[in-house]
Amino acid sequence: MRILLVVDCYFPTTKSAPMHMHDLGLELQQLGHDVTILVPSETVAGEFQVTEEDGLCILRVRTGRLKGAHRVLRGLREARLASTLWSRGRNYLRSHPADLIVFYSPSIFFGPFIQRLKQLWHCPVYLVLRDIWPQFLLDIGAMRPGPVYSYFLKRAKEEYDCADFIGVQSPNDIDFFNSEYLGHRHRLEVLQNWISLDDSPLPPCNWRQQLGLQDKVVFFYGGNFGMAQDLENVLRLAKALEDQPEIFFLFVGSGSEEGTLQAGIKSLALSNVRILPPVGPHEFAAMVSEFDVGLISLHPNFRVQNIPGKLMSYLYFSKPVLASVNPGNDLLRIIPDNSAGFSCINGRDDILRESALALASDPRLRERFGGNGRKLLERDFSVRAVAQQILSHFAQRPVERAPAETHFAGDHR
Repeated sequence: MRILLVVDCYFPTTKSAPMHMHDLGLELQQLGHDVTILVPSETVAGEFQVTEEDGLCILRVRTGRLKGAHRVLRGLREARLASTLWSRGRNYLRSHPADLIVFYSPSIFFGPFIQRLKQLWHCPVYLVLRDIWPQFLLDIGAMRPGPVYSYFLKRAKEEYDCADFIGVQSPNDIDFFNSEYLGHRHRLEVLQNWISLDDSPLPPCNWRQQLGLQDKVVFFYGGNFGMAQDLENVLRLAKALEDQPEIFFLFVGSGSEEGTLQAGIKSLALSNVRILPPVGPHEFAAMVSEFDVGLISLHPNFRVQNIPGKLMSYLYFSKPVLASVNPGNDLLRIIPDNSAGFSCINGRDDILRESALALASDPRLRERFGGNGRKLLERDFSVRAVAQQILSHFAQRPVERAPAETHFAGDHR
């Protein structure tokens, strides 16, 4: 099949979405399919640009800056995203039809664009839904019910309605979707996050020495600095551990809350924290492989569930995980049940500090938890299983299904 993958950002960002779609694209290609990844871009000079990267066809359509732009400007560009992608990419898209579209949300603004392609090509659509917008904005107090919320909800529903299947992260998300978003109109299933298990050699970066952290136990956070991540939670942990000179916190990435994060470090006078800008995928992988503990933080008020994509990188490189997340999050079960690290509810700062001290003080514990995490990854989060699960809905010949729970209209098994 000819498959189009659509995502709102791509390398060199360290966010999870481009890593997921890159790995999925390579896997689909290995399974014999022709893959193109379409992405909005602020860097191309013309209306669009087609390149080959890691053997994949990358179609970048000029939209102006989205990630990191001023909120008003970003909002205007996102509101016009569907029309911009179509007006600037349509000549290429008309002459390069696909048999299947797989798109990744967020963003919530792809709906009209995907619907137009679906009608043009008469092809099915699979939505990989990782964050349920705009609900999480209500959960964390960044938005109130009103006209703006209603507008965002309308745009999100446009994405849901154009999809033939929607893959969410948790059975709890299926229940939430059915109750809040008329889920009986959609075909929902659990689609796990994923990563390629191809153990390619890493570049010799030696980040620990470059950053002067040879004698430190480094707690590493990589990815998006957003409201959803509540990174002030990690800063509280760093403050509580400033009397432990062997412990250091390293943030690598960017996002809307980077300024808040910098201000928090300054106001708390933290000398055990450092922020670095995003790096390329190979450099990011080298960083994760060198440091000691992978950090995950999620806002405590989330009602919907989220398993951050950064977990995949931590497990891949056999790093123990320290997670502080919202009540009911699957990580509260997955991490301890598989002895892959420690997890607790965000706000239990005492438990988080005790867990961090346990990991920092015991190299053998870190090694054991890391090894268990790698086994968990290989069992439950491989890109091969995810690719087969998606294709099983659309391929002409039956494809072996990955183990997953699928719910259809009115199904409450």
